[in-house]
Amino acid sequence: MSTVYEREIRLFSLNSNRPLAEEIAKEIGVPLSDCQVKRFSDGELYINIEESVRGDDVYVIQSTSSPVNETLMELLVMIDALKRASVRTINIVMPYYGYARQDRKARSREPITAKLVADLLTVAGATRVITMDLHAAQIQGFFNIPVDQLLGVPLISTYFETEEFQAKDIVVVSPDHGGVTRARKLAERLKAPIAIIDKRRPKANVAEVMNIVGSVEGKTAILIDDIIDTAGTITLAADAIVEAGAKEVYASCTHPVLSGPAMERIDNSSIKELVVLNTIDLTGRPCSSKIKQMSVAHLLGEAIMRVHEHKSVSTLFD
Repeated sequence: MSTVYEREIRLFSLNSNRPLAEEIAKEIGVPLSDCQVKRFSDGELYINIEESVRGDDVYVIQSTSSPVNETLMELLVMIDALKRASVRTINIVMPYYGYARQDRKARSREPITAKLVADLLTVAGATRVITMDLHAAQIQGFFNIPVDQLLGVPLISTYFETEEFQAKDIVVVSPDHGGVTRARKLAERLKAPIAIIDKRRPKANVAEVMNIVGSVEGKTAILIDDIIDTAGTITLAADAIVEAGAKEVYASCTHPVLSGPAMERIDNSSIKELVVLNTIDLTGRPCSSKIKQMSVAHLLGEAIMRVHEHKSVSTLFD
């Protein structure tokens, strides 16, 4: 990568995913700058930037993952601190965009919280957002600042492009109709057909499989989704695929939220392996032995450098 001058770019990490931030810093050859994140006795946040950043281009790495309200507030306070420190630009590197699933009004009197978060970031002073696999593409339009959305499929596909998998009869499966585009992109890379789970969701985090559109009998199925939260949808889909005659089932996702009973469900499911990206930090959490995590550090590091050097980011979408 190109050499950068110390005073031109600053890289900060807040508390949501420090290991990923350290990987990104190593990738681009820019050390993480110092900032202190403290709390008063009543829980209020206090952030102090330990060095001058006047006139610099700043990149703040923070996924708004669990505890989502804490990580979001950390980010907003950091943006305000940077703005008041007279930086040139405030670029938010948000591998996982929390509240993305609240992107529309499904029922009367519901909030559109994904839009609210976009407004909060913009009003606080962010000048750009770099993120990965937004739950709904229209969230990009919620911002009045540039948003670069990177894709997880190219990274996930590399795991399944080995000789071991190429020798198998593969079918890529979308767990719902909304994920068909994502499944088709993976299928094109693996030169495989696709199938779709037709499901009904009676309430949040509860899914009921109806039927499978497409053939999975005798094949190795690869489920792909953007988010796995409680793992109810993905494990139910995997069990249904096995019942339909599949030899084995692998699953993958960009954002491993994995809350509540997720780990237990994955362990007890028909899933052989679950391939996830490290947009959310799993360090220190009890994880299923089936989970294989891949790093997005190189991709995000390349995006940061391209933005900083005013080069095209669109080439990274492939």
